This record gives sequence, C-alpha cells and structure tokens, in this order.
Amino acid sequence: MPWVGRARATTATGPGGRALPVTGAAAALTLGSVTFASGVEAADGDRRTRTIRGTLPPGSPDYVYLPVEVPSGVREIRVAYTYDKPPVPAGTPGNALDIGVFDEHGTDLGGRGFRGWSGGARAEFFVRADDATPGYIPGPVGEGTWYVALAPYTVAPQGLSYELTVTLTSGEPGTTPKPVYPPPRAEGRGRAWYRGDCHLHSWHSDGRRTPAEIAALARAAGLDFINSSEHNTHSSHPHWADHAGDDLLIMLGEEVTTRNGHVVALGTDPGTFVDWRYRARDDRFGRFARHIRAAGGLVVPAHPHATCVGCGWRFGFGEADAVEVWNGPFTPDDEVALADWDSALTRSVREGRGWTPAMGGSDAHRDPDAVGLPQTAALADDLTREAIQEGIRAGRSYVAESKSVSLAFTASGGRGEHAGIGERLRVDPGTPVAVRLEVSGAPRCSVRLVTDQGVLLTSGPLPVSGSGVVEWHTTPAYAAYVRAEVRHETALGPLPGVMAAFTNPIFLGRE
Repeated sequence: MPWVGRARATTATGPGGRALPVTGAAAALTLGSVTFASGVEAADGDRRTRTIRGTLPPGSPDYVYLPVEVPSGVREIRVAYTYDKPPVPAGTPGNALDIGVFDEHGTDLGGRGFRGWSGGARAEFFVRADDATPGYIPGPVGEGTWYVALAPYTVAPQGLSYELTVTLTSGEPGTTPKPVYPPPRAEGRGRAWYRGDCHLHSWHSDGRRTPAEIAALARAAGLDFINSSEHNTHSSHPHWADHAGDDLLIMLGEEVTTRNGHVVALGTDPGTFVDWRYRARDDRFGRFARHIRAAGGLVVPAHPHATCVGCGWRFGFGEADAVEVWNGPFTPDDEVALADWDSALTRSVREGRGWTPAMGGSDAHRDPDAVGLPQTAALADDLTREAIQEGIRAGRSYVAESKSVSLAFTASGGRGEHAGIGERLRVDPGTPVAVRLEVSGAPRCSVRLVTDQGVLLTSGPLPVSGSGVVEWHTTPAYAAYVRAEVRHETALGPLPGVMAAFTNPIFLGRE
C-alpha cells in the first residue's frame, strides 16, 4: 500500500525508450499508448502480447498511467510486471512499485473507470467478464483505452526500471455474475455489548487469508462483527455473503490508502469504492470523507502514528467519526496515538466542542497476525450495521486485547444519576461522583483512571483470577471526564505496561 514522498524528477522513459517529462508538481504522468494493431511481439491464436519497458527516476509522480488500446472482441486482459531492486545504502528506501488498472471509462478522480488494485501484493493479474484476480472487478473488457496504473511507492537513487507484459485474449466474453452481499443484520441480543474487528485484510489486497479463513478466525476470537477493509479496492464485497451468519455480522468497507495516511471506510454500502489518489495538500480528502458517509459508512483514520512510509496521518481529524488508536499488538506508536487522542479530549472539553471516539482494530494480514487483537466492544441496540456504527460513533465502546477481557465502567451521582462509557453525567460542578470500574479476564494487570488532569488513580495489580473492582470519587469541578486503562505488568519501573483494555471517556458535569 505504497506511497512515497514526491521530489523533483527530470525524465522517465516509456514505450520505445523515448524520454517523457516529469515534474515535481505533477501528481500523475501518462505514458504513450500501447496498441495491438501493429508491432505485436508475440501472438498465439487468439492471444496477443506486448512487452513494455521503462525507467522511473527518483521523485517520480505518485501515479504513472500506461494507456492500452483495447480493440473489440477481447474477453480478457492480463498484465504481468517486474522491476529491479538494486542494493541501496542502509536507511535509503529501495524500489517498490504498485499496480492496478482502469478501464475505458478513464482515470478521473472518483474511480468511474476503476477495475482493480493489488498494490505490491501480486506480480500479475487478469480481468474478464466472469472472473478476475482477487483485488480486481469482473466485468466486460470493453473496447477503448484502458490504463495500467503504476504507483512508485519508493524509488532507489539508481531509479526504478520496470517491464510490463500486457496480453489480450479474444473470444466470447462470458457472463458477469450478479453480486450477492452479506446481510446488514445478524441475530443479536437486543441492546448489548457486541465485539468486533473493523480492520482486516484478505487475499483481495495484501493479506494471505481467504474470507472463509478470516470468518472462522473471527468466530474463534468471540467476535460478533467484522468489517472488510482491503487496500484501495472493494473487490472482496461479493465474496463475504457465504461466510456471514446469525452469529456473525459482516460489514463492508475499504482501507483508503493514500500517501499521507490511511483511513478505514467502515460499513459502507455494498459495492462502494473510495478513491485514494490524493494528498493532504490537494485539499480533496473532505470530498471523499463525505462520499464515505453518503454511502452509509464511518470515517476512521487508521494507525495515525504508524512509522511506515506514508502511514502517518496528515489530513487532520475534522472529518473523523472515530480514530483507530490501537492497531494490532500494542506498540510505541499506539502509545503515541493514545496520548495524542487524550490531548484532543482535553482540548474538546476546554473549548466546549465535540470529541472523536477511539477504537481499535487488528489490521491482521496473515499468520501469525491475530484476528481480534485488539477488538472493539460497542454498546448497540442490536447486531445491525446501523446500530454498531451508532455505538462506535457515539463512543459507547471500549477496546480489549481479547474476548477474555471485559469491562463495566460507570459514573453515578448522589440522586440516582448514572452514565456509562461515551455518555455524560449531568450533575452540578460540586456534586460528588462515584466512578466504578469492574474488570474481568486481566490477571495481574493494573488499572489507571485518566482525566483531563492526567492519571489521577493507579490501582493494582489485579489478582491472578483477573477480576476486580476499582472505585474512585471525584467531582465535575475536579475532573471534566474520566476514562479507564487496564495494563499488563511492566519491568521498566515508572513506564506504563502494555495495554490490555481501555475505555472511551465518561464526561462529568453539565455542558
């Protein structure tokens, strides 16, 4: 899910070796067309093949499009590619080149012509009416100009030399199957806590698991719902229907993988594609955030402080419905994300404005990545797409490392007032407030209660049974909100241990 910082470049070479201008301001470059009317390098009955070679210099545009003139009567387009990987000095990025394809409807932003993306996960792909490589969309191979999209994620100082082989096969087109999608509801328990993993990858992007394998692992992890979130493609959407059931709600989405950060489109309408070909400086993210919401989804920036190239979130959080604070096993970048999110909570109460709930997702791709580490537990009216989304949007949720860890977190006033996670206890500033956290499944973990003043209570460790109750008393004048963390033991003295679970806040006092 490649993307690379853009620098100045001078030339690239396309078909025939001719020089092509590239400038640092360009977001994309279109090469000369490949045609099959003449100069066919290989022919085998109804198959025609062309091989194209070129070199991309450091600082190439984010996207390089190779037009392919497709005549009528083609049933399949197949593309294979390779590129060189020369040695580079330590600390210098080497070559990485992503690939996808757009059909005769073109490459305009918005994706009307989008037909698939595999990033750097595959060396070849095909598209035809009745089938396509995972990551790609089946459908007729229409006459006109198609575009192979190359995305130089990183380019070595020596440049990136590539070779593409495009094969067109003529014949009867076949029939495109009508997509069948998973239902938007499962058999729930009414208003209850439902556990889910909203960030998962199958072999439809750079994962190695099939949808069937992921669904089985989700059930084993005790999950009630999952969200499909492939990098820059919606090709998996019709492949989940057979794996949903009364016990597992499968929502559909995408991980929109830009060069300035990733965002999970959570629970969009089936078949929704969200374009990713823009940067923060292009001022286009708002358009696509609105597109996600118009398609019934939530906008969730993913792993905002991850250290991989292009992973750091640069678009701001004004469009976010929630933020993925915990991604996969808890690591230092999650600690930074948590601290950043907590600072935003403090600003929200100081400035009297809205807040952005936190959530978690495994980002599992392959063994040994654990589906459901972590998982988001959301309080929802039922096990439906809309109800789960509302629970997450409202912040009625906590994040836990596994199904074994459960939390019950409440605040109450002296006259029967009561509030839970993501809610507000509406009492006067001086009213005594009792905060109570019940924990199970967290042996020898410590508990921390965090407010807009920082950590105000540390308790623990919990007994080896993993269950315990922590109570704390405060007032809204002293703490504008309170949230809970449950952490494992640490051998590093004052540093906090690895997270076992944390909650969204309970707000205290009248607005």
